[in-house]
Amino acid sequence: MDRSWIRNSKPGDREYDAGVRQFINFAVKNSGGREKLPCPCHKCHNLLHKRVDEILNHLTKFAFDNTYTCWIWHGEKMDETHVVKPKNNLFEEENVVEGDNLEDMLHVAQDKFNDDPSKFERLLSDSEKPLYTGCKKYSRLKAILKLYNLKAANGLSDKGFGDFLELFKDMLPEENVLPERTYEAKKTLSTMGLRYEKIHACPNDCMLYWKEHESLSNCPVCNASRYKKKEGVPAKVLWYFPIIPRFKRLFSNSGDAEKLTWHANGRKKDGKLRHPADSPQWRFIDAIYRDFSKEERNLRLALSTDGMNPFGSLSSTHSTWPVILVTYNLPPSLYMKRKYMMLSLLISGPKQPGNDICVYLAPLIADLKKLWEQGVEVFDAHRNETFMLRAMLFCTIQDFPAYGNLSGYTVYGESPCPICEDGLKGKWLTASKKNVFLDNRRFLPDDHPYRKRKRSFNGEQEFRGRPKVLTSEEVFKKVEHIHTTFGKKNKASLPKQGYKKCSIFWSLPYWRHLFVRHCLDVMHIEKNVCDSLVGTLLNINGKTKDGQNARDDLKEMGIRNELHPVKKNDKTYLPPASYTLSRREKKEFCESLAGVKVPEGFSSNFSKLVNMETLKLVGLKSHDCHVLMQHLLPIAIRSILPKIYDVPLLDCVLSSTSYTVKSLILKF
Repeated sequence: MDRSWIRNSKPGDREYDAGVRQFINFAVKNSGGREKLPCPCHKCHNLLHKRVDEILNHLTKFAFDNTYTCWIWHGEKMDETHVVKPKNNLFEEENVVEGDNLEDMLHVAQDKFNDDPSKFERLLSDSEKPLYTGCKKYSRLKAILKLYNLKAANGLSDKGFGDFLELFKDMLPEENVLPERTYEAKKTLSTMGLRYEKIHACPNDCMLYWKEHESLSNCPVCNASRYKKKEGVPAKVLWYFPIIPRFKRLFSNSGDAEKLTWHANGRKKDGKLRHPADSPQWRFIDAIYRDFSKEERNLRLALSTDGMNPFGSLSSTHSTWPVILVTYNLPPSLYMKRKYMMLSLLISGPKQPGNDICVYLAPLIADLKKLWEQGVEVFDAHRNETFMLRAMLFCTIQDFPAYGNLSGYTVYGESPCPICEDGLKGKWLTASKKNVFLDNRRFLPDDHPYRKRKRSFNGEQEFRGRPKVLTSEEVFKKVEHIHTTFGKKNKASLPKQGYKKCSIFWSLPYWRHLFVRHCLDVMHIEKNVCDSLVGTLLNINGKTKDGQNARDDLKEMGIRNELHPVKKNDKTYLPPASYTLSRREKKEFCESLAGVKVPEGFSSNFSKLVNMETLKLVGLKSHDCHVLMQHLLPIAIRSILPKIYDVPLLDCVLSSTSYTVKSLILKF
């Protein structure tokens, strides 16, 4: 199709008018029924969407954009003449449009400027204005964007970045237009930034002032004021970062758009579990939702949340909860990178939301329902086409306390397991004042030798099978009629055990069909097990599980007679157990860990974590605990192996995996 008229004619010429009619017919034919289309005039640059009659009016008054010869924004596939080919083998990048992807970013962000076109015109002017007279490589907007990316990537402070801008501006020719203050740079880029919403919330977590409640000034549940003493200052705020514009921007980058189909095109499919796409749940979703799985660009997401103190203090008196989305379409090396982890909600403190977290998840769930039921129109920069994007929440990832908040099950007390429920009962220890669970052997294979051992456990053999696990449909039938009034003032009405609410996740149409809805973060479990195990071995005060209360409980249960406390001269003596180490053995154990040398990046330097004076391990991070449990502990304990070999817990350590971790994995 001849398009020489774009460069060789102007409005009013017969050739130009014929070409415009040809373009309008092509655009309408490929519009897919859309009312508004990108306008390709020299003023709009395909960044503003207009009706067809408005586009025709613009093209009559203003010239056609002479760089727009391949009509990719109107349904045309890109041919080889519009692709940059690598000049050598130092990099591989296919289907990259000539120039910079800044135009693609502007194209995605242009929806923000429909109400205020003047802002867009200023942004467009900055994108075309050379950094200085004669500069052809960098415009003002591109230079600011590149420099600010360096600031963010290297953690440079605002003051440091301002000093850098001032010095760099002085180095450039005098007529340059680079801003000299951080404030100016931020003000320029803020118009391109993705929007966020500040939604007021009841200070008692009863409700959000959102949708039909947006105009209220007092909570209809607890009658608490929406504002602080000063009128207009909200008592509590939820920060919501809408996910749909962020997905659109992700697909606007050609490289990212290609990576989002890795699970379908780049994954090695040999039956081994390397990625969530290899799981039975992924295949089950493909089977029952064929319309969803047919489009390989549809997203499968994981939600993760936990409490933190954003003020750099280890104090637990403040708890802010970020809610992060992870995209499982990406390869394993990328989907846990910060670049692709999407902050969707920020629930402000100082108190954690607890059971009322469903109140704050409502805006996110509303967008997830829209992405599942309707989908949104998204431009794929890699394939140069528009498609209807849909997404689903594949699972959640959290520690055990947050598991209870998200699922609505009480994770403490006599029956704290959301999987086993009443099938796994705890035993109350009078002296220790806690519930313990002695039935973990039920999850072992039927022929496992631990099932027949009495002395090493609770004095009984265990031949029962694992408790029945309810399906998602069965769980939904139990919770669908539970009505909960949210809010911190309504805690007394919640049940003490079992399900206390119907989680907001059940409103997602596909949630009741998932095999695994909530996943535990093993990092927390493994660290807790490691701290308890090492603390018991080294008899660290506050970490050991072998103390006066534990021995009194053994006596009350009538097991391990040789470990019962003995009173001598008004003093209580605790007989040493088989795992009790002498000072010489503790020293050998610590010396073996202190002498370990590992490759750089494998773990922390253990010589700095071992205190030879107090014979303790201090400052262990979660990854250090993983390395210790899986690799180092079996080696460090060999020198004292004959003495403690008959203890099941340490016997399992020698096989590089804790028995407790094994049982937890079997359960969850």
